[in-house]
Amino acid sequence: MPYVAGRNAALESLRAGRRARRLLVDASIRVSDSELAQIITLAEHAGVRIERVPRARLDAIAPRHQGVAVEVEPFAYTPFNVLEEATQAAGEAALLLALDSLQDPQNFGTLLRTALAVGVTGVVIPERRAVGVTPAVVRASAGAVEHLAVSQVPNLTRALESLKRAGVWVVGLDAHAGTPYDETNLSGPLLLVVGSEGAGLGRLIRERCDLLVHLPMTGPTESLNAAVAGSIVLYHVSRERSRRGV
Repeated sequence: MPYVAGRNAALESLRAGRRARRLLVDASIRVSDSELAQIITLAEHAGVRIERVPRARLDAIAPRHQGVAVEVEPFAYTPFNVLEEATQAAGEAALLLALDSLQDPQNFGTLLRTALAVGVTGVVIPERRAVGVTPAVVRASAGAVEHLAVSQVPNLTRALESLKRAGVWVVGLDAHAGTPYDETNLSGPLLLVVGSEGAGLGRLIRERCDLLVHLPMTGPTESLNAAVAGSIVLYHVSRERSRRGV
């Protein structure tokens, strides 16, 4: 079984109540530690077995465990048809995030954390040539992924086409093409596609986008990394919707 290490990740895994099996706690840490006490209390209420173990046991699981690790069931991806149904139910408020061949767990985790913060309907990722929901991603997202619907699809291009037929506007984030993100009408049901760290959007994915947007850059840096750029656009969409009362 995989483990989720780190206090935030452990806390959110227990809060979500979806897949925690056992909580391992560094035996040398005092239970009076308030943050640790909260984690233990959640585990007790959830009926999760708690074991006090030597720190070396946790060190072998993850180098930055902060004294806790949760043994979890493998992450349960949301079936794509279920995500489609949720998108239809959300109507004009539907907001999705798709990741085209993203490789870095830290970037993935950051985007998932942002996605939860802005209330996305769901996240779509490809099965191959991309990072999935691993323990490193759970930690990087500070446990946010435990509260998100993440669908892993065999063909991202077809998934985008299906969502487009359902009335979703597909917007690709491209560092060197399209219009400035804050000068574009991004209202209505929308899916933002973020490309890989190096190559950006693949050709077929770019061709399926209804429009492309970019972040204007005034300094010597040509572009921001995928996680930062995607987070900026997601927050912009969320802020504009709040202003319109969507």
